[in-house]
Amino acid sequence: QVQLVESGGGLVQAGGSLRVSCAASGRTFSRYAMGWFRQAPGKEREFVAGISWSGGKYYADSVKGRFTISRDNAKNTVYLQMNSLKPEDTAVYYCAVETAGIGVMLREGNPDYWGQGTQVTVSS
Repeated sequence: QVQLVESGGGLVQAGGSLRVSCAASGRTFSRYAMGWFRQAPGKEREFVAGISWSGGKYYADSVKGRFTISRDNAKNTVYLQMNSLKPEDTAVYYCAVETAGIGVMLREGNPDYWGQGTQVTVSS
Protein backbone atom coordinates (compact mmCIF):
# COMPACT_ATOMS: atom_id res chain seq x y z
CA GLN A 1 0.00 0.00 0.00
CA VAL A 2 1.41 3.34 -1.07
CA GLN A 3 1.73 5.93 1.65
CA LEU A 4 3.05 9.50 1.52
CA VAL A 5 3.63 11.19 4.86
CA GLU A 6 4.49 14.87 5.03
CA SER A 7 6.23 16.57 7.94
CA GLY A 8 7.85 19.89 8.78
CA GLY A 9 5.01 22.35 8.38
CA GLY A 10 4.31 25.02 10.94
CA LEU A 11 4.05 28.71 11.70
CA VAL A 12 6.74 31.13 10.55
CA GLN A 13 7.06 34.88 10.19
CA ALA A 14 7.21 36.51 6.79
CA GLY A 15 10.73 36.36 5.43
CA GLY A 16 11.48 33.16 7.31
CA SER A 17 12.19 29.64 6.10
CA LEU A 18 10.71 26.18 6.46
CA ARG A 19 11.52 22.78 5.04
CA VAL A 20 8.80 20.23 4.49
CA SER A 21 9.54 16.58 3.84
CA CYS A 22 7.60 13.71 2.38
CA ALA A 23 8.48 10.10 3.08
CA ALA A 24 7.06 7.62 0.62
CA SER A 25 6.53 3.93 1.29
CA GLY A 26 4.87 0.96 -0.29
CA ARG A 27 6.92 0.79 -3.46
CA THR A 28 10.10 2.18 -5.00
CA PHE A 29 9.63 5.75 -6.21
CA SER A 30 13.02 6.42 -7.75
CA ARG A 31 11.63 6.17 -11.30
CA TYR A 32 8.63 8.43 -10.68
CA ALA A 33 8.09 12.15 -10.66
CA MET A 34 7.45 13.66 -7.26
CA GLY A 35 6.15 17.07 -6.35
CA TRP A 36 4.39 19.49 -4.12
CA PHE A 37 1.00 21.14 -4.47
CA ARG A 38 -0.76 23.53 -2.11
CA GLN A 39 -4.24 24.69 -1.33
CA ALA A 40 -5.07 27.92 0.44
CA PRO A 41 -8.46 28.52 2.07
CA GLY A 42 -11.12 29.27 -0.52
CA LYS A 43 -8.76 28.54 -3.41
CA GLU A 44 -8.15 25.63 -5.74
CA ARG A 45 -5.19 23.34 -5.24
CA GLU A 46 -2.19 24.51 -7.28
CA PHE A 47 1.13 23.12 -8.42
CA VAL A 48 4.16 24.39 -6.49
CA ALA A 49 7.17 22.34 -7.57
CA GLY A 50 8.02 19.05 -9.22
CA ILE A 51 11.10 16.92 -9.73
CA SER A 52 11.57 14.21 -12.33
CA TRP A 53 13.11 10.83 -11.63
CA SER A 54 16.36 12.13 -13.17
CA GLY A 55 16.41 15.29 -11.06
CA GLY A 56 14.93 17.89 -13.40
CA LYS A 57 13.19 20.60 -11.38
CA TYR A 58 10.13 22.68 -12.20
CA TYR A 59 8.52 25.51 -10.24
CA ALA A 60 5.43 27.66 -10.26
CA ASP A 61 6.28 31.24 -11.14
CA SER A 62 5.07 32.39 -7.73
CA VAL A 63 7.81 30.44 -5.92
CA LYS A 64 10.74 30.55 -8.35
CA GLY A 65 13.89 31.77 -6.69
CA ARG A 66 12.47 31.18 -3.21
CA PHE A 67 11.62 27.46 -3.07
CA THR A 68 13.87 24.51 -3.85
CA ILE A 69 12.70 20.95 -4.40
CA SER A 70 15.00 18.00 -3.95
CA ARG A 71 14.80 14.26 -3.55
CA ASP A 72 16.71 11.44 -1.92
CA ASN A 73 15.89 8.26 -3.81
CA ALA A 74 17.70 6.08 -1.28
CA LYS A 75 15.26 7.33 1.35
CA ASN A 76 12.20 7.56 -0.93
CA THR A 77 11.89 11.14 0.28
CA VAL A 78 11.20 14.47 -1.39
CA TYR A 79 11.87 17.84 0.22
CA LEU A 80 10.70 21.39 -0.30
CA GLN A 81 12.94 24.12 1.10
CA MET A 82 10.96 27.34 1.37
CA ASN A 83 12.81 30.62 1.86
CA SER A 84 11.67 34.24 1.94
CA LEU A 85 8.19 33.09 2.84
CA LYS A 86 5.25 35.41 2.28
CA PRO A 87 1.80 35.45 3.87
CA GLU A 88 0.37 34.38 0.51
CA ASP A 89 2.34 31.13 0.81
CA THR A 90 0.01 30.11 3.64
CA ALA A 91 -1.68 26.86 2.62
CA VAL A 92 -1.87 23.14 3.18
CA TYR A 93 1.03 21.62 1.30
CA TYR A 94 0.56 18.20 -0.29
CA CYS A 95 3.20 15.78 -1.48
CA ALA A 96 2.37 13.90 -4.67
CA VAL A 97 3.73 11.16 -6.91
CA GLU A 98 3.05 10.85 -10.65
CA THR A 99 3.91 7.46 -12.13
CA ALA A 100 3.56 8.69 -15.74
CA GLY A 101 6.35 11.24 -15.47
CA ILE A 102 6.93 14.92 -14.82
CA GLY A 103 5.34 15.98 -18.09
CA VAL A 104 2.01 14.49 -17.07
CA MET A 105 2.27 16.04 -13.62
CA LEU A 106 2.83 19.48 -15.16
CA ARG A 107 0.11 19.13 -17.81
CA GLU A 108 -2.62 17.45 -15.81
CA GLY A 109 -1.86 18.37 -12.21
CA ASN A 110 -3.57 15.25 -10.90
CA PRO A 111 -0.91 12.83 -9.66
CA ASP A 112 -1.62 9.24 -8.79
CA TYR A 113 -0.73 9.42 -5.12
CA TRP A 114 -1.21 12.13 -2.51
CA GLY A 115 -0.12 12.74 1.04
CA GLN A 116 -2.46 13.92 3.76
CA GLY A 117 -1.06 17.45 3.73
CA THR A 118 0.84 19.64 6.16
CA GLN A 119 -0.15 23.16 7.17
CA VAL A 120 2.22 26.04 6.49
CA THR A 121 1.21 29.38 7.96
CA VAL A 122 3.17 32.56 7.31
CA SER A 123 2.37 35.50 9.55
CA SER A 124 2.85 39.10 8.46
